[in-house]
Amino acid sequence: MKDGKLSETLNKIAGSDKWRRIILIAGVSGIALLLLSGLDISSCSSKSGTEFSVKAYSEQLEDNLEAAIERMEGAGKTRVLLTMENSVEYVYLRDSATKTKEVEPLIRGVLVLCEGGDKPAVVERVTNAVTKALDISAAKVCITKLSE
Repeated sequence: MKDGKLSETLNKIAGSDKWRRIILIAGVSGIALLLLSGLDISSCSSKSGTEFSVKAYSEQLEDNLEAAIERMEGAGKTRVLLTMENSVEYVYLRDSATKTKEVEPLIRGVLVLCEGGDKPAVVERVTNAVTKALDISAAKVCITKLSE
């Protein structure tokens, strides 16, 4: 007798369009969740396997410039600040995951604070060093005295 009532109830539910839609939506949602759970999102963030950080790149350049300028005659203690124009650009072969090159961020400007920044000879040497090292124009470089 219970089987008869259960069968009758299932037939009513199966015959109702509202319940069919609910069951269909629940089934599709369940399948979508199963598919999404299998994706490895971390593999989408970088094709080369290593993350490029503009901040890390900028800090490394700043540290290298500081170390070089501090060794220059008359410069003394030095601090360097770089401003970058954009992030790294990756160039790939057409229709391929093969990377052909990485275009480094462009340098917008360089501020150098050094103890000898008030002496014209030091300013000229530091400006020449920075423009040559970074391949930028002197208009993008500012050298001034470091005050403590």
